[in-house]
Amino acid sequence: MARDRILMIVEDDEGFARTLRRSFERRGYTVLVAKGLDDLQELLKIHSPGHAVVDLKLAGASGLGCVEALHRFDEAMLIVVLTGFASIATAVEAIKLGACHYLAKPSNSDDIEAAFQKALGNADVEVVARPTSIKTLEWERIHQMLVDTDFNISETARRLGMHRRTLARKLEKRPIK
Repeated sequence: MARDRILMIVEDDEGFARTLRRSFERRGYTVLVAKGLDDLQELLKIHSPGHAVVDLKLAGASGLGCVEALHRFDEAMLIVVLTGFASIATAVEAIKLGACHYLAKPSNSDDIEAAFQKALGNADVEVVARPTSIKTLEWERIHQMLVDTDFNISETARRLGMHRRTLARKLEKRPIK
């Protein structure tokens, strides 16, 4: 099988991983699934995928480590990061670590395959002035602090100088997936 038709999915949600797997298999890909960094490293000893889809939030860990490992394994690999809680900070880090694209969930196999096709970028994309709202800035700051504290809500609240319950209420309004 050609490398460009081998896809690695790094996803700890078994149902979502199964759905993506079936969809990409119908498109002619050979699909490998890892639940985290350890599984990924074992599969990379045997297989050499040309594409990868990595969930940003894995059980107790960040998918950014997987992006870094995949990029170290093969700098030409096309890596798309999926996340249920997109932020500028994690998008920048994912790209710096080797991802070619960053998609917010819900995304389907059409979106992911289109992202692989857009890996080189487009210098003709229109630049529009869109002011960032205070709420968006607040959410990005909260998200970055959650990442920095490995999603420890008590420590995040302490570092942000807010009551833990206040942070919990904010997260209930915009849950992390």
